[in-house]
Amino acid sequence: MNFGLRKPVLGSLALVCLAGTALIHGQATPQQARPQATAVTGEQKPLLAEEAFKNIQVLRGIPVSQFMETMGFFSASVGESCEFCHGGSDSGWDKYAEDNDIKQTARKMVLMMNAINKANFNGKREVTCYSCHRGGDRPVVTPDLTALYGTPPPAPPPDVVEAAPDAPAATQILDKYIQALGGAQRVNGLTSYIAKGTTSGYGEKIEKRPLEIYAKAPNEHTVINHTLTGDSTIAFDGRNGWSAAPDTDSPVPVLALTGPDLESAKVDANLAFPGRIKDALSKWVVGYPTTIDDQDVQVVQGTSPGGTTVTFYFDSKTGLLSRIMRYTDARIGLIPMQVDYSDYRDVAGIKMPFHWNVTWLDGRSTYDFTNIQTNVPIDAAKFAKPAPPVTVSAKPAAK
Repeated sequence: MNFGLRKPVLGSLALVCLAGTALIHGQATPQQARPQATAVTGEQKPLLAEEAFKNIQVLRGIPVSQFMETMGFFSASVGESCEFCHGGSDSGWDKYAEDNDIKQTARKMVLMMNAINKANFNGKREVTCYSCHRGGDRPVVTPDLTALYGTPPPAPPPDVVEAAPDAPAATQILDKYIQALGGAQRVNGLTSYIAKGTTSGYGEKIEKRPLEIYAKAPNEHTVINHTLTGDSTIAFDGRNGWSAAPDTDSPVPVLALTGPDLESAKVDANLAFPGRIKDALSKWVVGYPTTIDDQDVQVVQGTSPGGTTVTFYFDSKTGLLSRIMRYTDARIGLIPMQVDYSDYRDVAGIKMPFHWNVTWLDGRSTYDFTNIQTNVPIDAAKFAKPAPPVTVSAKPAAK
């Protein structure tokens, strides 16, 4: 089962600090931090990067959430953390806005990339930072003979799945998944759940912290991560969504989700209830089978009404979900996110994964759940816009 998961857009120190390879950060004013709903669609008006941050010169006109994801894309492309461009963050967010030669070069390269795509691919985004950098701060010019004749690394999963001939129908694979979870009657009878456990990062952030997930059918969903410096929250009330994080982790304490980020939140909220999987996505494609950890998996890809692409990897033997890949469209490239599921246990007749590995461009987390309650009442306030988090002083871990 996919509980539905969205990485905190601004809610993790890893995202903010590791993402700062090209441009700048600042501090939003109170008025700017409260986007208003648009008159036509009812969707909250996005807070733009140049409204929230200082010294924005190239990536103007995009929402803050996409701006931060773009920072993550830069970081992943050149294999560097925020210090590479911004220096240390101990002096506060205003320090990130100071200019230097590296930032100026990054801006020129964004313009160069845009010009290449415009001149050669009719403006379609075919070339990105990652096309040349591939995890290095300087693109490799001379072929590496060791790499050329050595064992090639495994190919990355394709963004767009190619339909496999003679593959079973997508509905057949999805029905097998529902049956593996406990059958359509039990799965469709799931109306809510509360999952509690811990999350831990990697490297210096390996310490486990409390985690809570609240979900209510058909499409309300909230994730609360109790970090050392305050609560980091992603909330979706069925129509609008928000990200909240303490000021140690984010220059904007509460941010409205808009555009592709809001669409991704909708997808995650819908997929939190597997009985809705066929209705949440369409344009289903069954790809060529592959393997994950030496286990055969079937590949199925669907698309949300707003264009978010989701790829599912189902264990060929058990029918259970092994992995999900989701792609969010940002200004300079697709932002991938991967969740691997294991340790399925029976909860009121439905199999649920108690262990998740969550990976995105600039962070990894491990989720271990200790308790999941199904079909329980949940206060509507759990899905409402979060209050600005109270920042607390991080205490050193006990020895």
